Amino acid sequence: MHSLLMPFTTMSKSGSDTRLLRTIDLPYYRVEVLADGLQSLIRELRAKRFDTWAWYSLAEAADQLAVQQQAPEELVAVGHLKERWNQVGVIPYPHQLSTAKRVIFEMQGQAILADEVGLGKTIEAGLVLKEYLLRRLVKKVLILTPPGLVWQWYYELMEKFDITAGIQRTQWDWEYADILIASLDTAKREPHASIITSIPYDMIIIDEAHKLKNSATAAYRFVNSLQKKYCLMLTATPVQNDLKELYNLIGLIKPGQLGSYRSFKSNFVKDKRTPKNPQQLKELLDQVMIRNKRNEGTVQFTKRIVHPIIVSLTPKEREIYERVTEFVKESSRHTGLANILPLITLQREVCSSFLATALTLEKMMASMEPDQLEKPASLLRDLAEVKQNSKCDALERTIAQLGGKIIVFTEYKASQQYIRYRLERAGYHTLAFDGTLSRGKKQWIRHMFQKEGQILVSTESGGEGLNFQFCNQIINFDLPWNPMRLEQRIGRVHRLGQTRDVHIFNLITKDTIEEHIVYLLHEKINMFESIIGELDTILLNLKLGKSFESTIMDIFLAHEDAKQIRQELARFGDRILESRADIDASSLWELL
Repeated sequence: MHSLLMPFTTMSKSGSDTRLLRTIDLPYYRVEVLADGLQSLIRELRAKRFDTWAWYSLAEAADQLAVQQQAPEELVAVGHLKERWNQVGVIPYPHQLSTAKRVIFEMQGQAILADEVGLGKTIEAGLVLKEYLLRRLVKKVLILTPPGLVWQWYYELMEKFDITAGIQRTQWDWEYADILIASLDTAKREPHASIITSIPYDMIIIDEAHKLKNSATAAYRFVNSLQKKYCLMLTATPVQNDLKELYNLIGLIKPGQLGSYRSFKSNFVKDKRTPKNPQQLKELLDQVMIRNKRNEGTVQFTKRIVHPIIVSLTPKEREIYERVTEFVKESSRHTGLANILPLITLQREVCSSFLATALTLEKMMASMEPDQLEKPASLLRDLAEVKQNSKCDALERTIAQLGGKIIVFTEYKASQQYIRYRLERAGYHTLAFDGTLSRGKKQWIRHMFQKEGQILVSTESGGEGLNFQFCNQIINFDLPWNPMRLEQRIGRVHRLGQTRDVHIFNLITKDTIEEHIVYLLHEKINMFESIIGELDTILLNLKLGKSFESTIMDIFLAHEDAKQIRQELARFGDRILESRADIDASSLWELL
């Protein structure tokens, strides 16, 4: 017998459990495993301490024996992952464990995970997947996500569940990778779709599944054609405007659960947002859908503490701001609102840094007629001459008063570079995080920031896909106008696993459009203190017909007086609050 096997198969301490559990036949060996030895083998397997194939095979067999001895309706994965979770700081919450058990033992692996935002649907899905892998019930797995979440899924599975998945890059990956993460947008297109639909999958996981609400889309038809034994669909908004959306999603997970659409409409639909027989419908939904809510004691989130920092512009900065604003309004009168995006960008940048403003103005001038260049050229020269940035002065003062790790958010690459220049000159070591980095470099920057960095300067695109719960201080150097983008920033640190209150410092230029935006997002709709619910649903329910940013810009361009702008923004804020109340009161949402 191999010497490595001896301590675990033939020896047992005095007074310990020497019951023979099982005889394991390996090539050239027959091994008798004792109760004490079994646990030792499992620990060695999970620590990956083995150096021969026989040793590995024995450890694998012991692990499977432990799975078989588990109580029938207990999660094997919880014990298996205990040490790993201790290392990476994962705390499985009761609602997540309960959800995983229901999916596996009651729903036979077919479920919509519809928890409210921030309650850890990815953790629940990973736990279910790990359980099936350990029980040898699943081997071939496909995980479909929006493009921006592919790498986040990869890191979550690897870090928290010790699951190494492949990331789809070529059409050959579909057949050769056992566990594959891919963009749904890629998967639904040919030649990929034909390959995927021919493969019998053990398990399919679909993130952001509400994007499949329309049965007429190619994505819906593609997912509906997949061969699958188990299926999980993740969405915080399983229904947005119409009961038919709910019917379509249920049809993907369990066809026939709600009958034909004709019978569903007859039995359960009063109008598109109001159900008939709601209790009966809820009972049917509960068989395939789990929705945990924050107000049911699932998770106690830490507080958000907001610190507004008002920045007064110098006379020279004020003059430049007024001239840029006048240029924006004058240009909008000449060109109309059809090409308003560059003007919105310019108006937002002037509240960030003059460097970013100058670069955008220079790009705009490239497409102007010669007789239109005099004013912007003069403005560009003056922008280049302004050496002071009052916001960066305030940023340095704020950072000097703080300890610990800090993320500074800006929307613009030019502002990011200028902020880093100023902070490095002031003696701080900074790291940059933005959309130009590869996924591997982003992960490395995150690692460096966690281990030894103090200040991370991140652009908007850099804030997507990775989580920073180890940090609890954010400085918004400039503010996005769209509340969804603001929530995404805060959500990088204020999420499940954050153990400290989150401090949000907002640098606000006085008497500018930025001050009006803060009034709308902070005072009017209380964006900073609490998650406003399903923001995408609320904004969709507004039926703006254009972007959130364009709606604000229309108000700004239509009124000269600050008081009038404030009044119009107040009315807009009231519409947002009414939309939220309308959703909260909807009998459709009471089903969930």
